[in-house]
Amino acid sequence: MHAIRFTTYGDPTVLELAEIPEPTPGPGEALIRVAATTFNPVDATLRAGYLQRQFPLDLPHIPGIDVSGVVTAVGAGVDRSLVGTTVLAFLPMNAAGAAADYVAAPANLLALAPTSVALVDAAALPSAGLTAWQALVEHASVHSGARVLVNGAGGGVGGFVVGLAKHLGAYVLATAGPRSRDAVRAAGADEIIDYTRTPVTEAVPEPVDVVINLVRNSATELVALRDRIADGGVLVSTTTPAEPDADRKVRAANVFARSDAQQLTHLAALVDGGALRLDISERYLLADLPRVHELGARGALRGKTVIQINA
Repeated sequence: MHAIRFTTYGDPTVLELAEIPEPTPGPGEALIRVAATTFNPVDATLRAGYLQRQFPLDLPHIPGIDVSGVVTAVGAGVDRSLVGTTVLAFLPMNAAGAAADYVAAPANLLALAPTSVALVDAAALPSAGLTAWQALVEHASVHSGARVLVNGAGGGVGGFVVGLAKHLGAYVLATAGPRSRDAVRAAGADEIIDYTRTPVTEAVPEPVDVVINLVRNSATELVALRDRIADGGVLVSTTTPAEPDADRKVRAANVFARSDAQQLTHLAALVDGGALRLDISERYLLADLPRVHELGARGALRGKTVIQINA
């Protein structure tokens, strides 16, 4: 089968297209014929070797933590009725990824793919959607009527955070630049702050209940955002480590998403129900993945970038 892999850590040039044997599903695994994967910033971080201590990889390594596709075989202990179904998954960080024709994945991580969108596009949902859900529901406990500020709404996770916050009944303020403004508005934001023209902290005159921080900023900048949170509110960050403000009872949470098939099933249902939309900015073929990593390094990507395995 064809796969993109790297045999040493480094810049995007270490990614190479290779012909390798098709994997065989082991006990508890399902073999997926991959329709698509995605590019995520963490893919570049793993490739560069910055997470070797947290996620040691067996090299050569195939990247791609998101997958959508069709189950073609199962290993021991897995219900054979799964064969032929279209599925999604957020794959383990240190296991073989989905930038390949096939991937063997733990069957307990699989969720049925939404039917209202193309299977290729559905690959945009797993890791980003789960990050948004866990930030908003598990850590921030967002409820109807809450004022939520999404800092970095134009990124791959941001659109899901905006859409889910609206689904939960929140009033959503979102930061976005000119190129992502329309997509953030379509996701459901009530107010959009153009961070290229006005500092976020100056554009939020009234305190908010929750800040979801999705951009890498300085500790000082994150404290300034925390100061815009009302007493008893919550600061959630997926990037820069967040610290609480004990005097004002402002909680802080740092999110590194985990795979959860039950949550992913719910997210797929929200897509099919029209409550959650997929913001696909670009689609590339597997052989283009090194170029996609280069674009990511230059900050030239917006929304979710899907990597289609076959034309």
